[in-house]
Amino acid sequence: MKKVFSILSLAIVFIACKNETKEISKTYSQLENANWLLGKWGNTTKESDFAENWTKKDDSTFVGESYVLVAKDTVFYENVVLQQKNDSLFYTVSVKGQNKEKPVSFYLVKFSKYELVFENPKHDFPNKITYAQVTKDSLVAEISGIQNGKEAKEAFPMKRK
Repeated sequence: MKKVFSILSLAIVFIACKNETKEISKTYSQLENANWLLGKWGNTTKESDFAENWTKKDDSTFVGESYVLVAKDTVFYENVVLQQKNDSLFYTVSVKGQNKEKPVSFYLVKFSKYELVFENPKHDFPNKITYAQVTKDSLVAEISGIQNGKEAKEAFPMKRK
């Protein structure tokens, strides 16, 4: 009886350790496919400077910030959290001066090695946010949807800084 109890105890410990290992080695494959987004990006024109910076917070979360400077004044600023929860990837954005600065979430509807497409059909504008890696050192972010009853789109080409 003592031998059976010892074997049973070892089996329970083995199973517990195996289950713990599964939790530790959890993968975030959708977020990992977006590693190319990490870093500092920007675009300077005669009218403004646009910048977007992405860092890795942890295995399931990237954080970003975007801003537009005109004559050294910040005219636009947003915080973004790109987070994988279970098998879904969410793009959650808080924009200074909009929506009472409450976060708005978009969910991943399409992704490939070089493209991420997020949608929120209930949001006024934009309804869709797309990131496409053009080359290792360039990407285009695009917002689109219905604005004032018409299809609208705005692209933000960026180079790695």
